[in-house]
Amino acid sequence: MKIFLVASLIWGMLISVAYGKTGLNNIRECYAMWFKSTYWTNYNFVEALSWLTKAIIIVPGLIFNINIWWLYFLTLATSLTLIWSSNKKLLPTLVAFNTLWAWISCMVITKNIL
Repeated sequence: MKIFLVASLIWGMLISVAYGKTGLNNIRECYAMWFKSTYWTNYNFVEALSWLTKAIIIVPGLIFNINIWWLYFLTLATSLTLIWSSNKKLLPTLVAFNTLWAWISCMVITKNIL
């Protein structure tokens, strides 16, 4: 419980600084985009699904040391679709990240099957 409270306090302070520097109105406008139908293009939908799938693996793994290896089949698929999505939005860092994540998924899947 102590770790959770300390980590949450540090996170809150750091996010407050980042949001303050970015501008709270800009942050609100950014989050408000999720509630506009025009935001949900095919590639933004793919992107949201891909990030959610990765979060399902990352959060339990990093915080609780729980590795649900078969979920890497989903992250492999979503990484490949996110490469397409990132090209639609011209985001080379996401293309590179998801190329790496596809390799990580293949490694975990192979490790658990062989």
